[in-house]
Amino acid sequence: MLFLSGPRQVGKTTLARVLIKNTEGYYFNWDQLDFRQKILSGSSAIAEKVGLDQLRADQPLIAFDELHKYTHWKNWLKGFFDHYENKVHILVTGSARMDIFRKGGDSLMGRYFHYRMHPLSLREVSHPLLDTTSILQTPFHPEKEHLTQLLDFGGFPEPYSRANKAFSNRWQKLRQQQLIYEDIRDLSHIQEVAQLEVLALLICKQAGQTCKYSSLAQQIRVSIDTIRRWLDTLESFYYCYRLRPWHHNIATSLRKEPKLYLWDWSQIKDTGAKNENMIASHLLKAVHWWNDLGLGDFELFYLRTKDQKEVDFLVVQDSKPWFLVEVKTSSRQAISKHLNWFQQKTKAKHAFQVCMDLDYVDADCFEHTQPIKISAENLLMRLV
Repeated sequence: MLFLSGPRQVGKTTLARVLIKNTEGYYFNWDQLDFRQKILSGSSAIAEKVGLDQLRADQPLIAFDELHKYTHWKNWLKGFFDHYENKVHILVTGSARMDIFRKGGDSLMGRYFHYRMHPLSLREVSHPLLDTTSILQTPFHPEKEHLTQLLDFGGFPEPYSRANKAFSNRWQKLRQQQLIYEDIRDLSHIQEVAQLEVLALLICKQAGQTCKYSSLAQQIRVSIDTIRRWLDTLESFYYCYRLRPWHHNIATSLRKEPKLYLWDWSQIKDTGAKNENMIASHLLKAVHWWNDLGLGDFELFYLRTKDQKEVDFLVVQDSKPWFLVEVKTSSRQAISKHLNWFQQKTKAKHAFQVCMDLDYVDADCFEHTQPIKISAENLLMRLV
């Protein structure tokens, strides 16, 4: 089986429908009444609908969309898979809580591969043919407006493709209302959704900053433990994600406080914070892509010491620092002394100061081992 998870409206259902159309498969959505009735009738009802009791030349593809909304979805799916494993290919998609099948005592263990679907990236909108065998993509010159459009409208397909500010504003508002007042309320059983919405607003305003649980608790008037649980919930529903500090071989490094970022960076008003969030999301997408394809063990961190030395991002490959990234709005700023300092401490091979006002140049930034200023396009076009 293949599990595909990702944010609401990132394109999972569209992808599932395209795959079903191209393979003449079967698509079932938990929100459809007749499908819910068949699920509750037992796995044989779905098998009969698909024709799994008949001789076939090939194995059909079945897509189960939003199946996690069914309380007993794991046990049902386990029974269905174990009985029809050799007769069908199964795709399960969901915008929330798909991570729970990773927890201990998992009845689905060993029966699936998990992939994560991210918003559109610069590489995808500029040159969508991707090499699945190589860590870094071949350099390619993008159109300048693609990066501007991604910054302004985010990477979610509908607002990006329409590129209309009024539509984007309405889309953002509706998506957030549905996420908090429908998805999270119904599946997490959190009652204080109005306060949870305030937390989401604070995260948006503090994107790229370290998370102070005590400060958030005071502002929302709940306990620190409640803040931690709510952040876990917002993260599991793909509203935000947290990056941890890298502290190996750095005695004065922070060890606990994460930094918060949004999956939809277009909500962020501050230009510097939006730039940083967009780069963070591209790096996270690359890390997930490399891990999901089995190309290695990759992780994404940030760097900060107790005496305020800081670099925005560190990509780690197989437990070894690979490259550092510091994001700057203007190229007029000198290369950060902290970038050089952290490269010496971590022994990272590359150190990039990404300047959002620089243009793409026909050169490979990964050929350089000293700290260097580069454009966002030069870095992002090497990723997915």
